[in-house]
Amino acid sequence: MGDLTTSPALGSDHSVRYLPDETPLPMPPCRLDRSTDARPARQRASGAVAGRRLFIFGGTVAITAGGAFEMYDVLKVGGVTVLEGIVLALFLVLLAWIAFSFMSSLAGFFVLLRRRQDVLPIDSHGPLPAITGRTAMLLPTYNEDPHHLTARLRAMHESIGETGHAALFDWFLLSDTTDPNIWISEELAFLELQRNCGSGRLYYRHRSDNTARKSGNIAEWVRRFGGAYDCMIILDADSLMSGDTLVRLVHTMEANPQAALIQTLPIVVNARTLFSRLQQFSSRLYGPLIAAGNAWWHVSEGNYWGHNAIIRMKAFAQEAGLPELRGRKPFGGHILSHDFVEAALMRRAGWGIFMAPALGGSFEEVPPSLLDFAARDRRWCQGNLQHLAVLPARGLHWVSRLHLLTGIGSYLTAPLWLLFLLLGILISLQAYFVKPEYFPKGFALFPTWPAQDPVLAAWVFAATMGLLILPKLLAYLVLLTKRAERQAFGGGFRVLAAVIAESLLAALIAPSMMIFQSTAVAEILLGRDAGWQVQRRSDGGIRREEVYRKFAVPSLCGMAMAASAYAVSLPLLLWMSPVIIGLALAIPIGLVTSAPTRMARLFATPEDNLSPAVLKRARELACLSRIEVPGALLALWQTPGLLRAHMESLEPPPRKSRWIDVDLAIARAKIEQSDSFQEVVASLSARETFAVLKHRVALEQVVKLQ
Repeated sequence: MGDLTTSPALGSDHSVRYLPDETPLPMPPCRLDRSTDARPARQRASGAVAGRRLFIFGGTVAITAGGAFEMYDVLKVGGVTVLEGIVLALFLVLLAWIAFSFMSSLAGFFVLLRRRQDVLPIDSHGPLPAITGRTAMLLPTYNEDPHHLTARLRAMHESIGETGHAALFDWFLLSDTTDPNIWISEELAFLELQRNCGSGRLYYRHRSDNTARKSGNIAEWVRRFGGAYDCMIILDADSLMSGDTLVRLVHTMEANPQAALIQTLPIVVNARTLFSRLQQFSSRLYGPLIAAGNAWWHVSEGNYWGHNAIIRMKAFAQEAGLPELRGRKPFGGHILSHDFVEAALMRRAGWGIFMAPALGGSFEEVPPSLLDFAARDRRWCQGNLQHLAVLPARGLHWVSRLHLLTGIGSYLTAPLWLLFLLLGILISLQAYFVKPEYFPKGFALFPTWPAQDPVLAAWVFAATMGLLILPKLLAYLVLLTKRAERQAFGGGFRVLAAVIAESLLAALIAPSMMIFQSTAVAEILLGRDAGWQVQRRSDGGIRREEVYRKFAVPSLCGMAMAASAYAVSLPLLLWMSPVIIGLALAIPIGLVTSAPTRMARLFATPEDNLSPAVLKRARELACLSRIEVPGALLALWQTPGLLRAHMESLEPPPRKSRWIDVDLAIARAKIEQSDSFQEVVASLSARETFAVLKHRVALEQVVKLQ
């Protein structure tokens, strides 16, 4: 058996307190069929806000109408067939989607050029303001690496201490972990964190029943402890925020009593693989443009991304209790993508939902590979499609409904693009193999020539691609006007080269993502639940066999498309080559992008070149040696201090229960039949060990064995 590296935190002189005294706050589930009656002063859109929204939607309609007219001109020669009519309808929907995003980016371009954030002004460079309210920092976790988790938490705790406002912030590590070894590692890491920080404001809670996942985790905390706090700041397992940013967020909430939520723009950091480098660079350069545009016309009807945001406790508890949707999974049950819905419910009650895109000091990480990104996307896809049941909810603001529709559309557009491509190939095959009818029924002096205008089609294609590429160029132009930021990126020429390289690589990756998202939508429509999988946050580490297996479908789709296009003509094959190349090379693209890259310098961001203090500190702490736990039960058996702390943290079992914990029953039977500690540890499965760790009596039986 291995030995546990003993931590000084487990000494007898170290007092352990996992949780503060409870301060309950009611948080009833809301009704989707009935809007709330108790509302603060409802905010109405001013003429200026209406003008902004007219600009966005008027521009979207104008671009879509112009594109639809040109596409109709391409198809109308010889009459529009049924298939061509479907293609035209699909093009109309997809172009509207692209035009809507383009108009928001265009608005962001002008906002950033003006260098004036007038939606919710936050002075991000002046002296720190005074704050008075108490804030809870909530970090929900599920089977994450405790070492890196507490490294980021400690860096934030130290950063807030440097502001002089540490006494107004309490920190909660809220665990939904189901892996027994990670659970005990979390407790050990937490005790070490308490010792290092020397603070009684760090708390840990492990939830034995992780009902409703992250949203249920937070709601359970609110009902038990929310009454003691004015606001809470929600973090993700990979979140990092500076103390300066935290204080400014709290001050902004105190200065704007109508605000229920302020969402920051997290900056992606710590990317190592080529795929994550691409995500980090693109989000850092293009993200502020898009976010500024959205904040400009959303105003108080913004959205919530689930983390790196501050929320007013009163508004959240009164209005954001989530109901359980009717029906079976994947559409029924607990709401997975809870953030959009919580924001919509608080806005329904009249509270303001704002975004602060210009406030820095907010960071996150991204999946290291395309497969990890697709796996996370699969969960988000199911959660967003669940919003179809939320859309009819009474009293929602129309912009909130639009947010829900945007989330749904972000996944439905993938199968629509795939259908658009397949119908285009089918029309070409039909024209090639089916004999045309030059003289239709009825009298005609001249024949009908069944042909499309290839030149006009090329112009339509080029204009559509321009709408996708132009926002990147606009973001680059904004960067050129900011000398300090341009230098932090590494100079204008390097950024231009990176924009070109990123655009080409993104074009190669996009077809595979189209297949993955289309597959996800199909699986959900067939009733397959995504489950709750642990997100991989390492350097990639994907086996070649996994890449071959999971990229086989995109590769086969690419070969089938290539064969179909070549069967018609070589020009059609060349026309579709951007999609076909990305699919046919899916396997090598998956391998190359999931590995550490030599192009790190090309895609470097300001956070790589000039790392903020909190980011540097988090990296330093992550590099320290970790305490290795050989096994959950063995660690408790070897370390009385850890065992004592764990026992004190366990909640008393319910007096009566209508159901039997099968894993616990089997575990207790095995304990009774075992003669030694080693024997019982070897006989218990992971699920049975987890059940023992939750049960005080069973655990006492195990640790008493020799």
